[in-house]
Amino acid sequence: SYSSDEALVASYAGGMVDAMQAEGVVATAKHFVGDGGTHTGDDRGDTRLPLETLLSVHGAGYGPAIDAGVMTVMASFNRWNGDKVHGNKHLLTEVLRGQLGFEGFVVSDWNGIGEVEGCTDASCPQAINAGIDMVMVPEDWRAAINNLVFQVQSGAIPMARIDEAVHRILTTKIAAGLMDRGLPSK
Repeated sequence: SYSSDEALVASYAGGMVDAMQAEGVVATAKHFVGDGGTHTGDDRGDTRLPLETLLSVHGAGYGPAIDAGVMTVMASFNRWNGDKVHGNKHLLTEVLRGQLGFEGFVVSDWNGIGEVEGCTDASCPQAINAGIDMVMVPEDWRAAINNLVFQVQSGAIPMARIDEAVHRILTTKIAAGLMDRGLPSK
């Protein structure tokens, strides 16, 4: 963030997104939400606030970033009132997408899904069902893919949820012109 002053953060957010995306860079607003407000300042701790306060203080930059067309949002490692953000459907789907109107895709942080209770870095249907569209799993990616396929086949993750995530990711890549640039190796 740019400051501990939420008004200053909000005043910069839209302009930063505009400037980055005008240069062909896909902007990511992160970390959604509350990482800077954890109880006793613990990294990956618990932010204990009502939703209205969480959004007005720690989420002040998200509205302007979304209004500017930010294409991705990264989930935060922290908890909100006891629940890991990576597995919190209320925050990632109902608030971020519904209330705030975000239309891009939500990406996990580095092995962030593995911090959701009952999950591992390679397996977390709760995070996908909560609204994570792209999972950043750098070490266990093969196991994550295999588990995801099995979880879809078993019904733990609805195929409609995968279709939704793929649609968001491809729509973002097309809008950013990534599909027109050719392969990275050429």
